[in-house]
Amino acid sequence: MFCERQCALIHVEQQWQEDVATIEGKHLHDSAHDVGTESRGNLRIARGLALRSLQLGLSGKTDVVEFHQLSAGEPESSGVVLPGVSGRWRPYPVEYKRGRRRDELSYKVQVCAQALCLEEMLGVTVPEGALFYGKTARRQVVVFDEALRRTIAAAAERLHELFRQGKTPDAVYVKNKCRQCSLLDICLPRQVASPRNVDAYLARMASTDAPSAHLGEGEGK
Repeated sequence: MFCERQCALIHVEQQWQEDVATIEGKHLHDSAHDVGTESRGNLRIARGLALRSLQLGLSGKTDVVEFHQLSAGEPESSGVVLPGVSGRWRPYPVEYKRGRRRDELSYKVQVCAQALCLEEMLGVTVPEGALFYGKTARRQVVVFDEALRRTIAAAAERLHELFRQGKTPDAVYVKNKCRQCSLLDICLPRQVASPRNVDAYLARMASTDAPSAHLGEGEGK
């Protein structure tokens, strides 16, 4: 959702490069991924849960999934049974982000995709979750509406198409977005996205006085 070319560089070509933002983000996620559970009254917290959706063809790991105990009168079908705990509990995924709150569709897609995995695995509807921003220690509630769910289905299909093609999409240079990307020096979007620069470079090289090798008849084909 952030960038198809970045996605293919990482997952198809298996390329990666760290920067300050990715390292800080890794530290934040490592703390959230400490496997284990925690109890706080009517709240149970699970960290580092492995997720999968056979329907979407996705797998991953959560930062945090909260389980909120259902109140009296709520339908039991909206909650799940937890081992060794009485009552029923509603799953609520929380994705951690290192910076400040911003309206980023890819963030909402990520936490909603986790909810779709939970729904498929647990057989229960997950109506909303949250994004937690490390800089401000504040949450942003995300409602998992039909439009967001359709966006995820389309994105998952496009992801599998990239794998089937085994081809990295062409670069499209977007100044602010590209400057945020740790793969900038691998992607080289300004150079790759400007074939005219390459043509001009080759034209300059061809016009130099450097000697060229003579190819006889039939050679160089």
